[in-house]
Formats: sequence, structure tokens, C-alpha cells
Amino acid sequence: MSPLTTREALEGVLPHLDGFAVACANGFISRWACAVQDRPTHFYMIGSMGLASSIGLGIALSRPEQPVAVLDGDGNVLMNLGTLPMIGVARPSRFLHVVIDNGVYASTGNQPTISNRVALERIAEASGYARAARVVDRPTLERTAAEFVAAEGPGLLLVETAPESGPPAPRIPFTPAEMTARIRRALGGAP
Repeated sequence: MSPLTTREALEGVLPHLDGFAVACANGFISRWACAVQDRPTHFYMIGSMGLASSIGLGIALSRPEQPVAVLDGDGNVLMNLGTLPMIGVARPSRFLHVVIDNGVYASTGNQPTISNRVALERIAEASGYARAARVVDRPTLERTAAEFVAAEGPGLLLVETAPESGPPAPRIPFTPAEMTARIRRALGGAP
């Protein structure tokens, strides 16, 4: 079985996130998420590596009734590990943290991360996440994503993928100000 691509991983997860506010990590994850399934409730990071989980936690804390998902990368999580225990302690109940782990910093030239030696899902468990799992194939991804969406959070779902080959998805067609305005509108205004 060949490893999933980032695009395939997002195609397996995004259909389960209807009604979720979604904070997408910078780089290729944002670009692929926008290309696969753009919604007004999606916020795509441009720069600010590692902060998608902080933004997702901020939305979850300010709007506890709003389901929140973070689409993150292994390099992004490693850049901001301190957010994992903050999420674990805050325990937002409708919070899904999806980590696309391709083992490289894809958008800067595929330099290796250390995710092959650090079990990020175990760090999430030790940080207080209610559940964490690692998946490596599409059927398990779709089944586990459905289970995690229905369960009490926070949950971290790590999806092993292959490093990208070929051209990346198109750039995000929105400015940061446009993305901020559209997610505020989609969530009913800023609290």
C-alpha cells in the first residue's frame, strides 16, 4: 500500500468537518485544504508557522459551542509544542486536531523534521488530550475521523503521509484580512 498524499489525507478528513471552524497550518496544508474543499469557516494561515493550533484554541475558548478543527503539519506542531498542553488543560469538548505528518518541511524544500523519532500523538496524550491516534491508510482515516468528530474532545488524529512530489496546490486566493472577515461572518460575528 502506498502512503497517502497530503491531498488524499485532506480529502479523507474534510468531509467530516461540516459545521466546524477550521484553522489550517501555513504552507502546503492550507493550500491543499483550500483546493480540496474551501468553506467560509476555514482560516488559512499565511506565514506564522506553528500557530494554527493557537488560533483554533482561541476560537474554541471564545465560542465553546462551536466545533473547531485544526489542520496542522508535523513541522508546525514541533514549532509550537507548548500549545498541546494548553489544549489538553483547556479541554475544549468539540476540538479535533489533525496532524498531517509527512516527515518534512514541505514548503521550504522537504528538509526532514524529527517526527519519525517523536510520537506526536503520544505527546498529545501526555498533554491531556482525551484521545489520540495514528493512521496510515484512507479507510482507517475515514473511520477514525468520523469517530473522533462524534466523540468528546480534544482529540489528535495523526495521519502519516508521503512527502509531496509534483507541483503544490494553488496559492490561497484571499488576503489575511479577507479570511478574517469571512470567518467572522460565517461564525456570526466576533465575540
